[in-house]
Amino acid sequence: MAGPRILLVDDEPDLLDLMELTLVKLGLESDRAASVIEAQARLQQTRYDLCLTDMRLSDGEGLEVIATASALAAPVPVAVITAYGNAGNAVAALKAGAFDYLAKPVALDQLRALIRSALKIPKAAQAESPARELIGQSAAMQDIRARIAKLARTQAPVHIAGESGSGKELAARLIHRLGSRADRSFVAVNCGAIPETLMESEFFGYRKGAFTGAETDRSGFFQAADGGTLFLDEVADLPLSMQVKLLRVLQEKKVRKVGATAEEPVDVRIISATHQNLATLVEAGRFRQDLYYRLNVIDLLMPSLRERAGDIPEMARMLLDKLGGTDVELDRDAERSLRAYAFPGNVRELENTLERALAMCEDGHITVADLNLAPALAPGNVPSGSKYPLQDYLDQMERAAILEALEQTRHNKTAAARVLGVTFRSLRYRLERLGIE
Repeated sequence: MAGPRILLVDDEPDLLDLMELTLVKLGLESDRAASVIEAQARLQQTRYDLCLTDMRLSDGEGLEVIATASALAAPVPVAVITAYGNAGNAVAALKAGAFDYLAKPVALDQLRALIRSALKIPKAAQAESPARELIGQSAAMQDIRARIAKLARTQAPVHIAGESGSGKELAARLIHRLGSRADRSFVAVNCGAIPETLMESEFFGYRKGAFTGAETDRSGFFQAADGGTLFLDEVADLPLSMQVKLLRVLQEKKVRKVGATAEEPVDVRIISATHQNLATLVEAGRFRQDLYYRLNVIDLLMPSLRERAGDIPEMARMLLDKLGGTDVELDRDAERSLRAYAFPGNVRELENTLERALAMCEDGHITVADLNLAPALAPGNVPSGSKYPLQDYLDQMERAAILEALEQTRHNKTAAARVLGVTFRSLRYRLERLGIE
């Protein structure tokens, strides 16, 4: 059986010689292409396991090579080589579907690590298998599952947005599990739960004697996640002083333990999440803009539970089974009440509600009374200007803000999303939920 084969695309013969020699030492076969046209022809004719392409070629851009490789029946993972310090090209390539990137001059140790990582990427058919943990057949959840399958095939930093309890960590774990780092560590860190004075030592580790109580060397979160994924939950809670240090690590891919004089390389994929709006925090000066662009290369918005109310019965059944209520059923009125409820706490609140109902129900049937949900007023019964129920009031405010932004931008939804400080995908979900045409 033939071994892995790699396509090298560059118009600099010396760099091609260097990469080819590296591949030979790894026992891998390779082909060369010096232009976009030649690379596209080879991709159409030969099955490759990886493509390494320069971003600037004599007859075009590496983005064209990425597009061709991604459109194949069996997509080929692509890593790009960019000019040193040109982060814009790297971000553009990652958003276009590149697996990873290297900066010139190419460091051989990073090249070898990239190749080893790339050759472990699951095949497209495997990556696109349904993620069983993400329950629901709504359009929003189908879109989320499809995006997670694509994100798993890249090494690009991902920022997951969404309300508390909407499943951000679950999505991060699935991206890790479906990707090439699945056999390495997934380290989840709640950035808001670490005292500011301990952050540097917790993230980067420390040397013996670095401070009082440092009796032995200790590794931090980055070393623990080396080769795997580091999930920064509630990243918006990082203080500005720590944001500066995190930015340097992401740029250099090296960490320095507290009390150490030398840096050590780390190979970590970063996935971040928060329920806050990072773009708004950047404008307020509470989050660094350069770090925001490093973390938010690709965004993933987790829909709230009320935006996919049709998934609630299926999710409720799954949660009841998980809670030990396999033989317990929801009656029709209870199911209707769950679908009509706003669930500000999302899936987490639904689970707590069902756990309480499971303890209160009799004869294996959960009723509306067992759910003990807050009563909801019909829309026509909500007094004008009333702040109660809270969700109805918030919906009114949100609707007014969206309509004002749409009018201001002459119904250009992309521009309106920018005015509102949300992603276009977020605006689309909100328009559907609020029934705005």
